[in-house]
Amino acid sequence: MTTRKLTATDHFIMGLDQALNTVFGKPDVTERDDPAAGINNDELTEAERVLSGRLMRINHVGEVAAQALYQGQALTAKLPEVREKMERAAQEENDHLAWCESRIDDLDTHKSVLNPLWFVGSFAIGSLAGLAGDRWSLGFVAETEHQVVSHLGGHLQRLPQADHKSRAVLEQMREDEDRHATVALKAGAAELPEPIKRLMVLTSKVMTRTVYWI
Repeated sequence: MTTRKLTATDHFIMGLDQALNTVFGKPDVTERDDPAAGINNDELTEAERVLSGRLMRINHVGEVAAQALYQGQALTAKLPEVREKMERAAQEENDHLAWCESRIDDLDTHKSVLNPLWFVGSFAIGSLAGLAGDRWSLGFVAETEHQVVSHLGGHLQRLPQADHKSRAVLEQMREDEDRHATVALKAGAAELPEPIKRLMVLTSKVMTRTVYWI
């Protein structure tokens, strides 16, 4: 029995399905368990609950954007092995997306109403990075993940000490993101120019400051 080779149209349709699940539905996750499962929180004050909820909303948006970036890059990747790395990373980011959404529900807050906007913008950026070539696309992944690792470290410092569940989630996410950066570098990622790195930092700040409130 022969296996049909997926066409560009197949990949587009699969990507569209993933996009709709990311923004409006339940994304497919891997075999991994939620790091917060089985962990008991100390009692959170109202102020602590609100702060944790806002931080986890930011992290959820970050995962929406990560999904879009990886899907855009996978769609335009030239080499099959690069596409496979992007698709696997996107699937692991789905875990993060589900974990963050679970914490948002537990903390009785809401996801960002601007999620469709963040997805579309990030997908466009990811597609452009892929069109620039696989080395540049991988370089974009590596730099994005390095910035996310730094961002998560800041959130771990800001989280209320009593919120052990959110802390467990963010610690696992930080470990995964660091590994994604390492994989991209080993696959031949190019070093991005400094102006692009600074623009990425600026874009991230605009997004996180907006999502903190909405």
